[in-house]
Amino acid sequence: MALPDGDENYFSKVLVENDRIKWVPLSLTLVEYPKDDIVGKILALISITPLGIISGFLTLILFRRDLHTITFFLGTICSHAFNYLLKHTICEARPKIRPDDMVEYGMPSSHAQFIWFFATYIIYFVFIRLHHMNNNTIIENLSKFLIISSSLTIALLVSYSRIYLQYHTVGQILCGAVVGILFATFWFALTYFIFTPLFPQIVTWKISEFLLLRDTTLIPNVLWFEYTSTRQEVRVRSRKLVSMKSQ
Repeated sequence: MALPDGDENYFSKVLVENDRIKWVPLSLTLVEYPKDDIVGKILALISITPLGIISGFLTLILFRRDLHTITFFLGTICSHAFNYLLKHTICEARPKIRPDDMVEYGMPSSHAQFIWFFATYIIYFVFIRLHHMNNNTIIENLSKFLIISSSLTIALLVSYSRIYLQYHTVGQILCGAVVGILFATFWFALTYFIFTPLFPQIVTWKISEFLLLRDTTLIPNVLWFEYTSTRQEVRVRSRKLVSMKSQ
């Protein structure tokens, strides 16, 4: 079916314009792996773990409104901004092994820096901030071990996936990991010694009350506290409901 002259001219202009435009991939979401390579496919999925972590952060912030979670998330943003600054200062290209031209610099690896920042911060949090998770010492120690081992395992897998998929050299991954660990150490110290003492004052601000922001620093086990508080409130409301029906 022939197109009208107007449509043909329009599509011709679009094709000419597209030839002039240089299209670049968004590396945060675009991950390629070798065809028919099951290991590569699994590692490609693992490589996008930072996206899942970011989604988890946004969900926690939306539903919990905890200042420490917000500060943790701000730390990841600052770490990413620092990574961008380093990349455009060092200006080291990615490996030339891949057939396509990578448009972004590779030193240090942003994925490695992100995941090692996250894992290191979690480890500091477990050792320094997380106390009395459970009344049973064995279960508490086991829970801490699982959290730390899981964080380290994910960090190692994400780092290895970027090398296996030929997005980074070993040096770029190691540099990203070191920067992530150091930046997490700096940010946790800043949060622990500077930001946390300010939280009780911040939650009294009008804007904090409007946004329902809260500070749970002094609560050793937030999960257990919320569980017992909710159960107690349900019991009180159930008694009131029964009392109203009996009248």
